[in-house]
Amino acid sequence: MRLPRLARSRGALSPDRFTFQDLVAEATADIGTRPGRLIMTILGTVFGIGSLVATLGLAQTAAGQIERQFDAVASTQVVVTPVTAETGAQNASVAAGRLPWDSAPRVQRLAGVEDAALLGEVRLPDGAVITSVPVNDPSAPVAASPHLFAASGSLLAADEGTLAMGRLFDAGHDTRGDRVAVLGPRAAERLGINRIDAQPSIFVGGVAYAVIGIVDGMERRSDLQDAVIIPMGAARSDFGLGAPTELAIRIAVGAGPQVAEQAVLALQPDEPDTLRASAPAAASDLSLSVQADVNVVFLLLGVIALLAGGLGIANVTLLSVMERVGEIGLRRALGATQRQVGRQFMVESIVIGLIGGLIGAAVGVITVVLVAVVQGWTPVTSPWVALAGTVLGAGVGWASGWYPAWRAGRIEPVAALRGS
Repeated sequence: MRLPRLARSRGALSPDRFTFQDLVAEATADIGTRPGRLIMTILGTVFGIGSLVATLGLAQTAAGQIERQFDAVASTQVVVTPVTAETGAQNASVAAGRLPWDSAPRVQRLAGVEDAALLGEVRLPDGAVITSVPVNDPSAPVAASPHLFAASGSLLAADEGTLAMGRLFDAGHDTRGDRVAVLGPRAAERLGINRIDAQPSIFVGGVAYAVIGIVDGMERRSDLQDAVIIPMGAARSDFGLGAPTELAIRIAVGAGPQVAEQAVLALQPDEPDTLRASAPAAASDLSLSVQADVNVVFLLLGVIALLAGGLGIANVTLLSVMERVGEIGLRRALGATQRQVGRQFMVESIVIGLIGGLIGAAVGVITVVLVAVVQGWTPVTSPWVALAGTVLGAGVGWASGWYPAWRAGRIEPVAALRGS
């Protein structure tokens, strides 16, 4: 049996001669003597701390990734629409406000606005449909007609859309009321138009419109992919469009609240309450929401793993106490107090937990980096998370070693030496 430090002294030491350095030396002397047991003991703590650190880091990384995507799409648009009011007739609603026809040039003067476009849904007369042939065949099966929208020439710039082929109408088409149209990809497929070099035409309520382009990439307004889009001027002259129904504003990132407040004043300075501006939600709120949703399940798994690790440390420390009863009795006979013996095993448990926490925190950070690299993300994790994981490992060791340390301190010298 290895002689303890107290036995190597000239005589029995008084409690005040047993310094903190002696305590740490005695507590750590036996930790590495059984490497297999040590590894199995700290695995639970490593898994628990690693899962907690990885969970928090992956939540921060995922939230940052979604936040960047949010900034790139949703946070760069403000939508202004008229406020609707109930009429009381069959729960019908009418627009209480009105968007001016020159809404786009008005808001483009505001700081933070990059582009703007008017959009309006056009209602065809009863029985009117949109077809690619001038004559309706009564024997042909009835097919759903594409939706009809009117828009200003800056639609693609405001909605960050793209053209699959052809071009979009411009301000000249709008002013003259030219009968030209662009099609969404699904509308073009439904109407059987897949090229525009032959100058195809469609018939909107029996009125011929020349197809000059096919749009694509309208992710902000997915309903436009199944729509026919004509200039505002043509919609006013041919179908009596009374007013646009929406103003889409593309803004700089972070300018949403300011533009939303100023846009309604620029469009209706006398009655700003008749218009509603929808600004994007704060990116920080989205980030916090994502982190909270991702954290819940994995934090629970981490806590369960930590509990298992704590029980492992407690069992091994208690086993160590049982194996070292003779040593404990000799230390007590040489003058060690119950508190000094208990502190030795408490420090031993804390050191084991600290080692597990340190390794677990490193494993968690490495996991976050590897997942981010594989997904092509930017890894985001706070250094305080890794530090807190290490401290938490020591805390688990302290909580796990309390009972074995108490048991060790209560061993009487005579009983220990007699049984050894």
